[in-house]
Amino acid sequence: MRHARRRIVRRVTRLAAVGGLLLGGAMVTQAAMASESSGTAALPFSSTQGAPGTGASLVSELGTARTAGTWLNAQGRTVVAVTDAGAAARVKAAGAQPKMVSHSMNELKAATSTLRAAPRVPGTAWVMDYTTNQVVVQADTTVSASDWAGMSKVASGIGSYVRMERTKGTFTTRLNGAQPILSTGGRCSAGFNVTNGTTDFILTAGHCGPTGSTWFADNQGNQQLGQTVQSNFPGNDFSLVQYASGSAGQGADIVAIGNGNGVRITGVGDPAVGERVFRSGSTSGLHDGQVKGLDATVNYPEGTVTGLIETNVCAEPGDSGGPMFSEGIALGVTSGGSGDCTTGGTTFFQPVTKAMQALGVQLIVSSQAAAQQGASPSSAPSASATHSAIAPGSTSPGSTAPSTGVAGETLLARLTNPRNIGPGMLVIGGSLIALVATRWFRAEKDRNEYRRYYSATWG
Repeated sequence: MRHARRRIVRRVTRLAAVGGLLLGGAMVTQAAMASESSGTAALPFSSTQGAPGTGASLVSELGTARTAGTWLNAQGRTVVAVTDAGAAARVKAAGAQPKMVSHSMNELKAATSTLRAAPRVPGTAWVMDYTTNQVVVQADTTVSASDWAGMSKVASGIGSYVRMERTKGTFTTRLNGAQPILSTGGRCSAGFNVTNGTTDFILTAGHCGPTGSTWFADNQGNQQLGQTVQSNFPGNDFSLVQYASGSAGQGADIVAIGNGNGVRITGVGDPAVGERVFRSGSTSGLHDGQVKGLDATVNYPEGTVTGLIETNVCAEPGDSGGPMFSEGIALGVTSGGSGDCTTGGTTFFQPVTKAMQALGVQLIVSSQAAAQQGASPSSAPSASATHSAIAPGSTSPGSTAPSTGVAGETLLARLTNPRNIGPGMLVIGGSLIALVATRWFRAEKDRNEYRRYYSATWG
């Protein structure tokens, strides 16, 4: 009877130890998988153009002959420039603030068309300043006195609402952000991860490299990221780098901001003048500033790029292609500008919405973000007003998350992370000790019984 009880105890102990091993293994696997994001989904192009009550919707409703742009004031309120009392009343009824101006958007666009038709002068740029109802023409330090005089003559022929300004530094592409990507042509920054539904890509600046450029994640050229499969520069400034593996991997909805941290991207849209925005790059890290103008034209040494976003956010060589965002909304990729992050400067961005439409791709966001906006790869989400409906001073980059690099953290890395596997390993260790102890006690009992038997039979 005693032997039977001992066998039962031993069996129960062994079964408990085996169960502990299985439980510990499950805990380790679950913890490792829990460190993954909950998956990603494709978010098609969207913008605030059609959002009721926004400045963009009012401008669209009233037309370019009766309006001259929209922006956010210091309190975050929408302001719409209008040319007649009727338009002002409509803007006021919609809850926005009207501002009477002398020149319509049609006149401002006609002025930029005249400037574009003039002989091209590298080192110049122009943008419509909605707040002053003027077209501002800028010239950097490389523009000669004779070229400046020629541009001034063209401007004076248009009218007094064209303002000429000299700027410090030079207008250059920021080649040489997010994560660094390297090729024989130089160093750039990864922008946003996008997909065509089958293959994933990095959306970055077009001037970073022509079609066929091969990109790496390290200086030694051992970690190949992918290859540029489509590039548009000059004219526009965007390109697609196809991942060598075909997949963006873990953390595809996160852009790096330095020190192992990142911001989760939840949507895509167009910025408003006056909005506070953030830019990340592999050279200078995270910086913020304000949108100063839209539909800007820049005459880089390599060629002219139009339709850009002008900001006072700084950028440096190597930041090209890096992401610009606000409240987790993807807005642009870094094109170029003047100055640096010590003295400040002007930086221009390629709008993400325009690039996505031209390339036929969709932004990769977290599954939760896509679900919240009712998005699927074939259905457009509701327009997000988050990033343009709050006071510029209180705007944030978006929700933070750990940055796992361009290709993301591997399963092996998660399984070897003590923070993930600690509790499960404790259970596994305890179970192994119980198994070994049970086996040792059993072996020791067998040895003692053998000694007693030997002594009894041989005297």
